[in-house]
Amino acid sequence: MRYTESVMGKKTDIRALIDETQEYLPSETLALIEDAYEFVSQALEADKANELYLEHALRTAITVAELQLDENCIAAALLHELPEQCGVTLTNIEKRFGTEVAKLVEGLVKLGKVSWPEEVKPKKSAIDIETQAESLRKMLMAMAEDIRVVFIKLADRLHNMRTLRGVPPSKRRTIAQETMAIYAPVAHRLGIWQIKWQLEDLAFRYLEPKNYRNIVHLVAARREERERYIAQVVKILKDEMEKARIEAEVTGRSKHIYSINRKMERYTSLGKEFSEIYDLLGFRILVNEVPDCYSALGVVHSLWHPIPGEFNDYIVNPRGGVYKALHTTVMYMGNTPLEIQIRTREMHRVAEYGIAAHWRYKEGAKGDEEFEEKLGVLRQLLDWYKDVGGAEFVESIRADIFGDRVLVYTPKGDIKDLPTGSTPLDFAYRVHTDLGHRCIGAKVNRRMVPLSYQLSNGDTVEILTAKGDKGPSRDWLNPALGYIKTSHAKEKVRQWFRRQEREENIQRGKELLEKELRRLGISLSEEELADLFKRESVDDFLAAIGYGDISTHQIATKLAVQQEKPLALLEAAPRQPRVSSAVQVMGVGDLLTHLAPCCSPVPGDEIIGYVTRTKGISVHRKDCPNIANMDERERLIKVEWERTDQLYSVPVHIEAWDRVGLLRDISAIVAEEKVNIAAVSTADHDNQTISIFLTLETKGIRELSRLLSKLEGVRGVLSVARHT
Repeated sequence: MRYTESVMGKKTDIRALIDETQEYLPSETLALIEDAYEFVSQALEADKANELYLEHALRTAITVAELQLDENCIAAALLHELPEQCGVTLTNIEKRFGTEVAKLVEGLVKLGKVSWPEEVKPKKSAIDIETQAESLRKMLMAMAEDIRVVFIKLADRLHNMRTLRGVPPSKRRTIAQETMAIYAPVAHRLGIWQIKWQLEDLAFRYLEPKNYRNIVHLVAARREERERYIAQVVKILKDEMEKARIEAEVTGRSKHIYSINRKMERYTSLGKEFSEIYDLLGFRILVNEVPDCYSALGVVHSLWHPIPGEFNDYIVNPRGGVYKALHTTVMYMGNTPLEIQIRTREMHRVAEYGIAAHWRYKEGAKGDEEFEEKLGVLRQLLDWYKDVGGAEFVESIRADIFGDRVLVYTPKGDIKDLPTGSTPLDFAYRVHTDLGHRCIGAKVNRRMVPLSYQLSNGDTVEILTAKGDKGPSRDWLNPALGYIKTSHAKEKVRQWFRRQEREENIQRGKELLEKELRRLGISLSEEELADLFKRESVDDFLAAIGYGDISTHQIATKLAVQQEKPLALLEAAPRQPRVSSAVQVMGVGDLLTHLAPCCSPVPGDEIIGYVTRTKGISVHRKDCPNIANMDERERLIKVEWERTDQLYSVPVHIEAWDRVGLLRDISAIVAEEKVNIAAVSTADHDNQTISIFLTLETKGIRELSRLLSKLEGVRGVLSVARHT
């Protein structure tokens, strides 16, 4: 990243860094830091333009020192630009500063090579997704190999964002998008709040400049009122703490810009104005010991009435395994919600700097056992994801590592930390693989629940198991059915099926594939699909479906993505005014098009156009019988799907046992997927079965595949297929 004089502000010198490190490092370690500074200064001396990199290196090192990391980390922060900017080799760095510093610099160089698409589109192409997946992989590898590399990289990115105004406008949005999508979530997951909120605010400033300026203006306009309000509350709390003989530090502050933006979005949906939002301020009480936290809480609740359901004890149940505090919301003066956090000073340091606040690499020491366990999970994730690519990897990694968490209990009272949306099956596999394999049911808070039930904070989960040997169900791997959320559980199920006989998996895969293609009404050979998934043979492809490595939903997604790929080649071509059919006529320019009602194509289907005499281009599926029997082949023309949010009518045929409430249950599933039913008709049969014909308005093959899978799970349904 290139820096300019106009954005650097007042220059920093080595004294500011030494002052910061002297607060916690032994004096004998400062020699390494001073030596690194001299080395960087000399390396950059030859090129005056590189002086700005020295400023960047110093600012990065100061942030690393604020995290109170060791002298090797600070030295690496000073040296991290040299390999790229000055051609200094890692061998030279190792000779002068040792293996540990060299490895840290090497890790930073690798992370520095993470690329990002120049322009982030609302709907990412396959190339964008793969780039994002590679970025996440590299970040995970650095986290698993040496977490300190990521600490330094976050400090580096923070200074990059502070100086982003000096970057060419064409690159600002790209860097801000990358920061919001990857670096801020990493800081959040590691609990480094001090860096996380700054990255979010700075990225928001460049991603949504108008909204950013609007919030800054609104906050500034109420500054005097806000300061009076804060001073009043702080004085009351301080006086009451003194009366209770609790030594406490009380502060109040406005919430951060990006946080306010998210709150405003939620309140806008409720029809509230900015002036009606009272929880934009936060108050914090810092005390010396844990018992003081609960004493202070008692004082607060004796002053103002607590709001039911708004109290969280993160001391007993640490959030994310790291964050500890008491959170409460009370009604101030009877009508204004007031959010208060109560922590010890040590908890506060961990809250601001997360894992970095209590993680030290000491010679001969192994560090924190809890943190070692977290690194072990990261290493496992890398193993599980090594064969997974693209969108599935990005979605899974965000859910497993960067997503919100729920804390649930075993019947013995042990806490398990799971991603939000996790199910009893995810819980079972987190406890023990065999418990997951033998699971036949679950109780949550002593009540029977379906295996697709989504767990909430504080739930107590009991897994019911089969007495004999039992394996998992292949249905558990179907994402549309919602049985499993975590990649950990999915991989354990896949491993079980991989151990089954290959021929059995091939046969099962063949059955699943034929069923999915028949259900979607798609004619595509096994060889074509095997090539699409880059499998060496059809048997390998079918076996992968059989043991769950490839799901039927992935097949539908791949077909849909495959239809989108040619679009990238068309975007530079001049266009005539668009029509609403979402179909691009190849080689002729834009013509009037309509979707043929005889086969009702949707995005994901292979399509072809037929030039009619009076109605423009009629778009058919390639396997449409009317096209197959066409005599005038010269009137066929190549067409491709365009990206669009248009809805497509798809006829669906359902066979089921007739029962009371069947149509209601089917309609409920369709409504949950936010799909509209345009028409419905039924036909009764003598054998107590019923045929239901639905016309669904869907966005494409992916949505249709997910919905049909869910409809198959409705009680009494025998088959679901696209009607032709």
